Amino acid sequence: MKSPETLESTGPKPPQLRAARIRKQSVIKFVILFITLAFLFVPLISMLVFTLRHPLSGRWSAAPWIAIFTGNGESLGADLTVLWQGLGASLGLCLVTVVLMLLLMVPTMVIVHIRSKALERAIEWVATLPLTIPAIVLVVGLGPIYRWLSSQVFDTNPIWLCFAYVVLVMPFAFRAIAVGLNSIDVKTLVEASRSLGASWPKVFFRVIIPNLWQSILSASFISIAVVLGEYTVASLLGRMNLQVALYQLGQSNSQISTAMSLLALLFGVVLLVALDLISERVAKTKEGK
Repeated sequence: MKSPETLESTGPKPPQLRAARIRKQSVIKFVILFITLAFLFVPLISMLVFTLRHPLSGRWSAAPWIAIFTGNGESLGADLTVLWQGLGASLGLCLVTVVLMLLLMVPTMVIVHIRSKALERAIEWVATLPLTIPAIVLVVGLGPIYRWLSSQVFDTNPIWLCFAYVVLVMPFAFRAIAVGLNSIDVKTLVEASRSLGASWPKVFFRVIIPNLWQSILSASFISIAVVLGEYTVASLLGRMNLQVALYQLGQSNSQISTAMSLLALLFGVVLLVALDLISERVAKTKEGK
């Protein structure tokens, strides 16, 4: 039989103790959230202040931002031509890389997911391998290939970086698409469609793709963010993209370069927020049905 002391210690806690514990947890959560937000936003705020305050004279001015939106940086001693070249090259690379990535990854992963789990694990190992290889090591291997391609097959146009970028985005795209494939019963959908007389192209485009479009969108957005932020491969291979252009522009006017970097970061945040809103909308639509 339990003693009164034991019953008192194991019984429900008084409201004062519960309230004190809740207050303590709230304080801890607030401190953790504050430190996290400070870690994320203090550098961004510092970048914003740097673009508005001249580092030597201390004079506040929005001239760098005006130069970007008007396309004229001559008053600040900066030639924005290289910036627009890099931005155009990166946007083209985003489009081509996403198309190549989807053409390569989606059919392969769907077929392997249906046919062989063992082969699916091998594909996963290959797809995630670029995460373990530093970018500079990839460039050492890709350098001779790109030199041969530039002289014998293609030219030095930055758009041909898309092949290297497909390798870089492969781990992120694989994980996003794999989540979509594991969330639906692909085999049952395929067998039911085939038993009703649907051809393989119809099964793929009318049954599987509509169920995977959210994962495909996620893989595309993540790939765009990776391509827009890539510097090492383009720089070491001597090609122009947005990050290389920002580095070169920073040699003449670091404020404009920093302002454009902030805009690129903001664009990446907008993509991620849009993905989250789309996912939430899809979830609510499915619950409504």
